[in-house]
Amino acid sequence: MRASLIQIAVDEGESVESRRRRVAALVREQAGADLVVLPELWTTGAFAFEEFGSEAEPLEGPTYEAMAKAASDAGVWLHAGSIPERDPDGPLYNTSLVFSPSGDLAAAYRKIHRFGFDKGEAVLMSAGEDLVTVRLPDTTLGLATCYDLRFPELFRSLVDAGAETLVVPAGWPERRRAHWTLLAQARAIENQTFVLACGTAGTHARVPQAGHSIVVDPWGEVLAEAGADQEVLTVDFDPGRVATTREQFPALKDRVLGITTPHRR
Repeated sequence: MRASLIQIAVDEGESVESRRRRVAALVREQAGADLVVLPELWTTGAFAFEEFGSEAEPLEGPTYEAMAKAASDAGVWLHAGSIPERDPDGPLYNTSLVFSPSGDLAAAYRKIHRFGFDKGEAVLMSAGEDLVTVRLPDTTLGLATCYDLRFPELFRSLVDAGAETLVVPAGWPERRRAHWTLLAQARAIENQTFVLACGTAGTHARVPQAGHSIVVDPWGEVLAEAGADQEVLTVDFDPGRVATTREQFPALKDRVLGITTPHRR
């Protein structure tokens, strides 16, 4: 299976519409890949909080339309990263879109863990509530976004739901790049899955981005890693290695569930 992670550089002087056209062209160039992955909130920049409201769009808005056509033109499964989605009832969500090679929407995932503590995304956007997996011909994707990477419970739940390849679009800051790499490897090792983590390059609202998109195998080995600038990271991997790894080292079978706090005497 061939995956291409497009590590987009967000230029603050570029309009959102111009960026959509540029990214759609990049997706079309990946014809021949099985899966293409884009980063988190690439239309606005993940730290451009003041633009979330003004640039928010309905689920089936202009980014949806542009990415659906790009997926169809390239004949690829496309994880189109995430957009600031405005629900018809008013709330904003950080929502990922996945399209089939025919351009149909296969799944939408609203980010569960919002970053910012008492500011930024954490107060501007509502939290999603649903686990989302997507069945591809050769593997089942489990969807997560950026800050979700710090919460192992989410990923274990995705594995319980059948996920074999975890896809994580992000707008991860450079100052915490070491965490990005370490956490991607940890999620792969503990769940015995592939991890495809696609970040952004450039600077978002004066926050330098980490770049370094990464593909990790079920043993935690890094199959490919991007640099700091805009780049298309393409890697071939065998989804069958998930089952093989779990057979060779069946750690998931030794999970102990329902652990409770002992009574103190």
